[in-house]
Amino acid sequence: MTPMAFKTRLALTALLAGTALVPSMAQAQTAREIELETRLKMLEAAVQDLRGELNAARATSAPAPIASAPTSASPMTTNPMTASSMSAAPESPGRSPGATNVAQARPVAANSAPTDGFRVGNTTVKLGGFVRLNVIASRYNDGEAAVGGLGKEFFLPQQIPVGGGFSSQDLLLSARQTRLLFSTATPMNGTDIKTLVEFDFALATAPVGAQRATNPYTPTFRRGFIEYGNLLVGQEWSTFQNIAVLPETTDFVGPLDGTVFNRQALVRYSIPLRAGLTLQIAAENPETETALPANAALVDTDDDRLPDVVARVNWKPTFGDFALAGIARELRTDTLGSGDTAFGWGVSGSGKIPIGKRHDLRFMATYGQGIGRYLGLGYVPDAIYGGTATQLERIDNFAGFAALRIGWTDAIHSTVMGSYQSANYPAGVIVTGLANAKSYGGAANLFWSPGKGFDIGMEYRHAVRELVSGDTGALDRLEFAFKYGF
Repeated sequence: MTPMAFKTRLALTALLAGTALVPSMAQAQTAREIELETRLKMLEAAVQDLRGELNAARATSAPAPIASAPTSASPMTTNPMTASSMSAAPESPGRSPGATNVAQARPVAANSAPTDGFRVGNTTVKLGGFVRLNVIASRYNDGEAAVGGLGKEFFLPQQIPVGGGFSSQDLLLSARQTRLLFSTATPMNGTDIKTLVEFDFALATAPVGAQRATNPYTPTFRRGFIEYGNLLVGQEWSTFQNIAVLPETTDFVGPLDGTVFNRQALVRYSIPLRAGLTLQIAAENPETETALPANAALVDTDDDRLPDVVARVNWKPTFGDFALAGIARELRTDTLGSGDTAFGWGVSGSGKIPIGKRHDLRFMATYGQGIGRYLGLGYVPDAIYGGTATQLERIDNFAGFAALRIGWTDAIHSTVMGSYQSANYPAGVIVTGLANAKSYGGAANLFWSPGKGFDIGMEYRHAVRELVSGDTGALDRLEFAFKYGF
């Protein structure tokens, strides 16, 4: 018997006993009647108290109501903000301490508000980029850079003046390397389908008179792609390039003459082989760059019919980050029904090796035939015309760079880098002496990062451009950069 049942039986027994005394109370003296009446009222009060406790006990031990699963029309699935606020609602002031909070028992919607970016429907949108100012003081030892030339704004070896016979200086302040991007991620069949669009103002030639008053520059499209699982389609860095090894620099690229540098439309598929090892295969936009033997100017033939095919293996062991890439391409020209084709190929190896916690060594080496447009923004063409106006002859290329990053403290760091490129023109073809033959140089910098995303740097660069004739021109540049990323 439970204590509550025992108390109830005791109260009922006392009540019956009190009732049995009623006949005798009628014959008792007045004082006795008053005493018995008082005791009866006390028993009635005790019974009422026990009855209240019994009802409360039954309410407490009853099973809590089960919350029904939300339907498709429930605000919890259509409005993630409603679901979040309901799950976090406190208990009502009048709720019994032992009762279940139905709102808290409901599951939180899977598409709750993101902590990074913002939500538009079922899509998470993020904005990013940086604002950057470059202060560039240049000295050319053999001529003057062209007005509005990109070589004034970043290291572009093919625009180092040669043969001018005089030196020149130039000072430029520019914020056109400022960059903006936005990305999206939308759940689809258990996987996010992602997009990215990025642009800056750096690679469009400055309009005439741009610096007179407002310094306007045209936005230039950098990247724009769709990524779903292991598939990527759109415009992105070429699979032949490994941007992970590019060194920190105040310049737009840094060791441009020694690196693969290309963004273009492509279709790429990544295949994980095992932990830390991935194979990437891509078909990329083709474009054959040619030149006449007597004219060093590059010409876009735009007669291509097969995509450039690239394969790359990415290997990330515990001691570094490495990549080995190969490219195969058809070089083609077709003018008025007459043309020629040639086979272009190249291999590129690159890596980054950490040295301690703050330092690392980065490098890249590339060799091939007919890959000129992939190196140094087209320092030399892919091919030149040989014995006839349509016969294509490939140009051999070698390019490489190495960079050592030194972390003096967590906020102060430097990079020392050197780069080199050479071109070997086909034997038997007389090439103009104005054609580019070599480019080499080095740079050293010092950066201070006072806060997250905020970098202030200064860099000195010396570079040499050498022509087929043997003439050379040199660039000495002191550059400051201020950048804040968001």
